[in-house]
Amino acid sequence: MSESNDSNCGCTGDTVRAERDPAYRRALWIVVILNLGFGVCEIIGGFIANSQALKADSLDFIGDGSITLVGLLALGWSAASRARIALTQGLFLGALGLGVIAFAVARALNAEPPEAELMGVIGIVALAVNVTAALVLSRFRDGDANVRAIWLFSRNDAIANIAVIVAAILVGWTGSAWPDLLVAGVIALLFLHSATEIVRNARAELRPSQA
Repeated sequence: MSESNDSNCGCTGDTVRAERDPAYRRALWIVVILNLGFGVCEIIGGFIANSQALKADSLDFIGDGSITLVGLLALGWSAASRARIALTQGLFLGALGLGVIAFAVARALNAEPPEAELMGVIGIVALAVNVTAALVLSRFRDGDANVRAIWLFSRNDAIANIAVIVAAILVGWTGSAWPDLLVAGVIALLFLHSATEIVRNARAELRPSQA
């Protein structure tokens, strides 16, 4: 999950630059479409493959895409309104992370290995999507801290996809569900960490307006 949220809005990226640079704004829209579109496909694939890691990764895609989308739509809103939206997003994403952990624990009690081949194929496609997003944003990676952060976290998401692929290989090799559950847990913890950052930044922005 991207932690590159602008401190004023929870938007993944730099809102000032998004307002002034059409190319950067177009790049963010492409990332939104890639994340939301594939996130929906991956969560369906996760249920078909019976993979908790794919389900967790799909929430990562959907979370990234929805945060960026709302941030782009809220460019003209007041700082306080954007902060409230970010706070709501952070709480919602945190709830999703807890849900992933709860499902993983429940599955651990009756662990059945997912379909390793399908899991691996979807993981490879997810990696390709994240690499594409990173390439789209790569021309902006030398900008300010927010611009660099969005590119770096797209790259880091690709690393999570590699973990899913490795888990699929281990599931196929061992016939065990534990690699899948372990990766799902790690992704969920990263999800919770990102949600915490979003909530903390949003609350910091709301304090001046409430003073």
